[in-house]
Amino acid sequence: MSMSPLLPAREQMAFTLGFHIILVPFGVAFTFIMMAANYRGLRRGDEVALTLAERWSKVAAVLFAVGAVSGTVLSFEMGLLWPNLMGRFGAAYGIPFAVEGLFFFLEAIFMAIYIYGWRHLRPWPHLWTGLPVVLAGIGGTASVVAANSWMNLPGGITVRDGRVSGVHPLAVFFNRAFWYEAVHMLLAAYIVAGFLVAGVYAAGMLKGRVDRYHRLGFLIPFTVAAVVMPFQIVMGDLAAREVFHNEPAKFAAIEVLPRSRSHAPETIGGLLVGGRVRYGIRVPAGASLLAGYRPETRIEGLDAVPDAVRPADRLVDTVHLSFDLMVGSAFLLLGLAGWFALEWWRRRQLPRSRWFLRAAAAAGLVSVVSLEAGWVVTEVGRQPWTVVGVLLTRDAVRTSGDVWPFLGATVVLYAGVGAAAVAVLQTMRRRWAAGDAGVGVPYGPDQPDGTGSPEIVT
Repeated sequence: MSMSPLLPAREQMAFTLGFHIILVPFGVAFTFIMMAANYRGLRRGDEVALTLAERWSKVAAVLFAVGAVSGTVLSFEMGLLWPNLMGRFGAAYGIPFAVEGLFFFLEAIFMAIYIYGWRHLRPWPHLWTGLPVVLAGIGGTASVVAANSWMNLPGGITVRDGRVSGVHPLAVFFNRAFWYEAVHMLLAAYIVAGFLVAGVYAAGMLKGRVDRYHRLGFLIPFTVAAVVMPFQIVMGDLAAREVFHNEPAKFAAIEVLPRSRSHAPETIGGLLVGGRVRYGIRVPAGASLLAGYRPETRIEGLDAVPDAVRPADRLVDTVHLSFDLMVGSAFLLLGLAGWFALEWWRRRQLPRSRWFLRAAAAAGLVSVVSLEAGWVVTEVGRQPWTVVGVLLTRDAVRTSGDVWPFLGATVVLYAGVGAAAVAVLQTMRRRWAAGDAGVGVPYGPDQPDGTGSPEIVT
């Protein structure tokens, strides 16, 4: 008897999405951080900022290439692993991906122009060639989120006999879940990119590299992440409330709430065992207060979900604990941002404590954990549906063939691409540390020594 392809198909999607999502912030937000350094360098005549911007643009190009590979694999997976999704709903589901493809090519073209322009364009026109890269990154990410949010709250389609017979493209793209999911993801991208890049320089400062290059390399991305962090907390609260109104089954899993009730507690930690919540810390009426600002707010529990599509306890636990991890890590990052803001307000300088630098060095990893946990909530929280209310995951998957070899090949491919990217970035780091490749002001025609013009051409 052949095994169902559902498990390996899910494992492969989880692995490839988990890998690819780490690269998204570099295409969306790292390019903005790069432009901020470039602008500072031109506005203030800051050679260190210009050097950072040029080097960051090369790192962004490497990561963009890796993201192109991982994203291409994902596009093939949609058709190979989930043919019934694409066959039945491709006319709607494909719209956001078609838009994303346009943004991808736009971003690739202007990324090439921006990097080429360091040696061949005048400074201010060159700076603004980076703007389409930032805008295309935002547009591409919003397009992918539009596809995902449509799966959570499908709309803009007419279904007859289980197939799409009519499509309203704008209603598909700008579905009811689009706005809060898109903004939440875009803010997360700026947080992850900012803390990850700043963490590299924080680690260097812990090793005694406290020159202006490392301080500025830390300050620019960390400031971006710290400024965005409070807005993300507010946006997260708004998004959770929208989930309460529009996706009650997912909200019940988030709050690990077995039965519908008012005065529903907020449970921190804990597991759902045999229909009962165990081991968690309960805040009386906390969930009701957060959902509706009143303890009398009634929340639908898992008992309101029909038995045939009610998620298993292990899926509920996964969603709930991932949500707790996301929120907990976000508040840790908010505290770190507050520490930085307070010290900057008082002294106009970075905190001197090595504990701050240690925390800043770890903040990048914490932000990635928070990002991954958030996507687990989004994806697993929708189960057992692929398109909520319309298509079950078990009905979307391919019905024949052995998927395990395909999964193994994908892991090998991603491992190879990831290792190659790390090797390239390490080579670049060593050259920069040795004072080679791009030291000095990057603008102007190449000099005989290859370092570029010693003046900023205006």
